Amino acid sequence: MIKLLKHLKPFTLMIFAAILLLFVQAMCDLALPDYTSNIVNKGIQQGGVANAVPEALRQSKMNKIQMFMNESDKNEVSQDYILVDKSNKDYDSYLKKYPVLKNESIFVLKNIDKTEADKLNSIMGKAILDVSGVEKIKSSAKNGVINFNGMKIPAKADLFAMLTKMPDVQRSKLIDEMNKKNSGLGESMITQSATPLIKSEYKALGMNTDKVQSGYIMKTGIIMLLVSLLGGICTVAVGFLASRTAAGLAKNLRKNIFEKVENFSNTEFDKFSTASLITRSTNDVTQIQMLMVIMIRMIFYAPIMGIGGVIRAMGKSPSMSWIIALAIIVLLGLILVVFAIAIPKFKIIQKLIDKLNLVTRESLSGMMVIRAFNTQEFEEKRFDKANRDVTKTNLFVNRVMVSMMPSMMLIMNGITLLIVWVGAHQVADSTMQVGDMMAFMQYAMQIIMAFLMLAVMFILVPRASVSAARISEVLETDLSILDKQNPESFDKSKCGVVEFKNVSFKYPGASEYALKGISFKASSHKTTAFIGSTGSGKTTLVNLIMRFYDVTDGDVLVDGVNVKNVSQYELRDKIGYVPQKGYLFSGTIESNLKYANKNASEKDALNAAKISQSIDFIEQKSEKFKTKISQGGSNVSGGQKQRLSIARALVKKPEIYMFDDSFSALDFKTDAALRKALRKETSSSTFLIVAQRISTIMDADQIIVLDDGHIVGSGTHKELMKSCSIYQEIAMSQFSKEELA
Repeated sequence: MIKLLKHLKPFTLMIFAAILLLFVQAMCDLALPDYTSNIVNKGIQQGGVANAVPEALRQSKMNKIQMFMNESDKNEVSQDYILVDKSNKDYDSYLKKYPVLKNESIFVLKNIDKTEADKLNSIMGKAILDVSGVEKIKSSAKNGVINFNGMKIPAKADLFAMLTKMPDVQRSKLIDEMNKKNSGLGESMITQSATPLIKSEYKALGMNTDKVQSGYIMKTGIIMLLVSLLGGICTVAVGFLASRTAAGLAKNLRKNIFEKVENFSNTEFDKFSTASLITRSTNDVTQIQMLMVIMIRMIFYAPIMGIGGVIRAMGKSPSMSWIIALAIIVLLGLILVVFAIAIPKFKIIQKLIDKLNLVTRESLSGMMVIRAFNTQEFEEKRFDKANRDVTKTNLFVNRVMVSMMPSMMLIMNGITLLIVWVGAHQVADSTMQVGDMMAFMQYAMQIIMAFLMLAVMFILVPRASVSAARISEVLETDLSILDKQNPESFDKSKCGVVEFKNVSFKYPGASEYALKGISFKASSHKTTAFIGSTGSGKTTLVNLIMRFYDVTDGDVLVDGVNVKNVSQYELRDKIGYVPQKGYLFSGTIESNLKYANKNASEKDALNAAKISQSIDFIEQKSEKFKTKISQGGSNVSGGQKQRLSIARALVKKPEIYMFDDSFSALDFKTDAALRKALRKETSSSTFLIVAQRISTIMDADQIIVLDDGHIVGSGTHKELMKSCSIYQEIAMSQFSKEELA
C-alpha cells in the first residue's frame, strides 16, 4: 500500500484541504453536545441565566450578598458593578430595562471578559447560595420560631440585620460553616443552585424572565444551526475532494498499468494471465478507489472525533470516564475478533476473482468450440464452481462484517443505559447536571462511532493492500526489453535488409534452445520465406525481428544495425506485420485499415483492400468501408479477418513486410490471387513470409527450412527439392510427384 503513496503526489493539495476541512467538521460535531447541554442546563433548568453573575441587582440585595464575602471579594465585585440611581446620566435607558429603579438604586454589571466573569462567578455564586440558605432558614420556621446557629429566634426577626451586628469573627465562622456545606458542589451546580435567587431578583427588577429564557434558547439554537451548517458544508466539501482524489488516483493507476502493459514484451506477458491483468486494471483499482474515498473521509476524522470526544467527555464528568474506557476495551475486542476471522479471506477473494475472470474469458472466447463438442454442461459446472467459490467466500466475509453493526448497536445501547444509570445517581446527588449527562452520552456515542469508522478502515485496508500489492507487481515489473538511452539510427543506404548472425534463443525459464545458430540474410526487393514443421521455430524467429523477445546469443540486424541499439518505435515503424492470428479492433473496416497509418487516404485504403482480395466482400456490405467490426473481428470469417489484417499492413507501406502464416485461412484461388497482387505491390520492399503451404512460397527468392530450431536448408524451391530432404517431405505431403514436376 505504501508503494502507491507516490501516486498521490498530484493530489497533495486536495488532501491537505480535505484534512483541514475534516478538522473544522470534527470541531463542529464536538461542539454540538455542549450547546445541547447548555440549552438543557442553562436554557431550561436555569431559565436562561447562564451564570451566577447577575447582570443587575438591587442595592439592598447586593448589600445582603456582600455580607458573605471577604474584603478582597468585595473589592473585586465593586470593580465590576456600577451603582445606578437618579443622578446617573443614563438613568432613563436603565429605567426602561429595570423599572424598579424608580424606587431603589441598582447595581449594573459592567462589560467584562470571560476570564473575569469566571472569577466573579465563583465569588457571586457562593455568596448568593449563602443568602439563599439564610432565606431558606427563615422559611423553615416552626411554631413561629427558627433555629439559627443553635439559637431559637422569632420567625419575624431580620436575620440579615442580626448578621450585620455579629462580631466579624463570629460572622466569618458562620459563613465558613455554610460554605462547607456547598463545597461538594461543582461550579455548574453552584450556578444552577444560585439561579432561583437570581431569577427572583430579575422579577423584582421588573425584568421579563420568560424573555430572558426564550432569548437564551433562541440564541443558542441559532448558533447550533450555524455550527451544523458549517459542519454540513465541510462534509460536502470533504466528500467532493475525496471523490476527486480517489477518482483521479484510479484514473492515473489505470493509465499507468495500461502504459506499462503496452511496453511488456512476451516475456512479461508470460508472467501474467490476461484475466489477471484485466482484474488488476479494474477490480483491484476499484478497491483502491473505494479505500481512498473512505480513508480521506474517515482515517483523519475518526481520530480527531475519538480523542476530542474523550477529552470533552472527561471534562463533563471525570468520575464516569471508566465507562468510556470500558466501551473502548469492548470495541477493541470485537474489532480484533473480526480482523482475525475476515482478513485472511481477502487475499483468497482476489485470487478467486482472477480465476472467475479466466473461466469467463475462456468460455466466451471458445464458445464455438464448446458448442461444437457439446461441452456446455461441463463449462457450466466449471463456471458454477468458480462462481460459487467467490460467492461462498464473499458471503462468509460479509456475514462476519454484518455482525459488527448489531454488535456495535448492542454496545452503544448498553453504554447508553450505563451512562443513564450512573448519571441519574449523580444528578440525584447534585454532582452532575442533566444537560451534562446528555452531553456525556453524546460524546460516548461519538467515541464509539469513531472506533467503528476505524474498524471499517482497518477491515478495508487489508483487502485494498492486497489489490495495491497486485497493482504494484505490474507497475514494478522490470521490462526485459528496453531502449538504449542514446539509440542509433538506421543506415538509410541499406533499406529493408534483415540479417541474422549466429542467433540462438531460448524462452525464459526454458532449459532448451528454441532456435540455435541461425544465420541468414534477407535482402531488399526480395522475398524470403520460412517453412518447417510445427514447433520448428518459425514464429519465434519473426518475433525476434520485432523484438517481442530479445535474442539469447548472436545478433539480429536490420539495415546493418543491431535491433537492440535502435528504439523499438523506429524499428517497428519500418515493419508491416501480419500476425499468425489476425486480430481486428472494434470500430469499422476503414478504422481497422487506417490503424497502421491514421493519415492514409481513402485511395490507399481502397488499393490495400483490392490487393488483399478484400474488396469483393467489402463491396457486398451495405455500409462498405463503414461496416462495423466487432471486438476481435468476431463478425467476419477467418479468411476475411486475415485479408483485412494484410490490407492493414499494406496501408502502412513499410520497408519490410512480415507475414506470419497469414494465408492459412485462405482458399488456394484467393491465395494465388493475393500473392500475385502482393508481388507487384511489395517488389520494392523486403518480404518475409512464414508459411505451411509449399504453394505459398514456391516463387520466393529464398526459402529457409527450419527443423527443431536449426536451419536445415536454404535456397529456391528447385534447389531445395534436390538438396533438402525435410523440404522434400513437406512438399510430398502436399503435392503429388506429377504436380511437383
